[in-house]
Amino acid sequence: MTERVTESVDIASVLKTYAPTIVLLAVIVGLTAWSFSTGMSAKEGAPAVTLMVAVLLVVVGLAAGMLGGIIGAGGCSVMLPILHFYLGYPVPIAIGTTLFAVIFTAISGGYGHLIRKNLDVKTTLWLGGFGIIGVVIGSYVFNLLSDQTALLGLILGIAFLLPAVRMIFEGVAHRKKSQPEGNVIPGSEGRKGLLGFVVGILTGLVGLGGGYALVPGLIYLFNAPVYVTMGTSLATIIPLAVVGGGIKLAEGYVAIGAALLLAAGTIVGAQLGAAVIKKFHPATLKLIFGVYFLYVSVKFILAYFGIAIF
Repeated sequence: MTERVTESVDIASVLKTYAPTIVLLAVIVGLTAWSFSTGMSAKEGAPAVTLMVAVLLVVVGLAAGMLGGIIGAGGCSVMLPILHFYLGYPVPIAIGTTLFAVIFTAISGGYGHLIRKNLDVKTTLWLGGFGIIGVVIGSYVFNLLSDQTALLGLILGIAFLLPAVRMIFEGVAHRKKSQPEGNVIPGSEGRKGLLGFVVGILTGLVGLGGGYALVPGLIYLFNAPVYVTMGTSLATIIPLAVVGGGIKLAEGYVAIGAALLLAAGTIVGAQLGAAVIKKFHPATLKLIFGVYFLYVSVKFILAYFGIAIF
């Protein structure tokens, strides 16, 4: 009798944890089938999504989701350069597509941290509220620059420098220090609002979800507990991605089929990353992906000056 009760409790716990992921995945599969059957998946100026490309997009999403689940880096940082440099998506469409895809990832990950109480709700509201204002402004500037793809690439290259330097430094140093505890992020609401506003502008302008700036910003500027930082960052990204991705979709900068395939991969990848996080050494992974982000940054910046590197 006791074993049956314990088993039923375990099943209920699993359902509570993974139900949103399963529902989101089902919604995405349905939307993907609809988009391809109606021709909505095609996007002028973007490459056709063949079976091989579709599989690659899901794999890229898996890798991006796992990275986010393991070390807290944004999935957009992985997806965007691959879409542009290796699959041939124009910069504006690559930006819009990845930002739209991350909506579903942030919802899934944010809920997971919410039920585990790994986020500061009040801080999330301040970051997200002012972040939305920033997203609208950033999206307006993006629209003005959408025809200047080289300049957008340069801005992206500069934006990638932050996560690259941060991850390489933490990967090489990996110094152990006492971590703050608790589930509240200290600091004034005004400073948090300002951080959200700046991150929102970057999200609307370059399409990166914002986690690459929010995570180090909260940890180093506010001395926030790491786990609460991860949850708060993901929850903050939800309104930023919804507003930014929605604007990009309305303006025609989203390849819907590719975005949905990426989203399906990231949702599953995020859960895998959370499950295997203890099997990887975070410092090693940060160093590896930090070098990758530095390479992407240099590639974007050099492309602005007409210099192509592999």
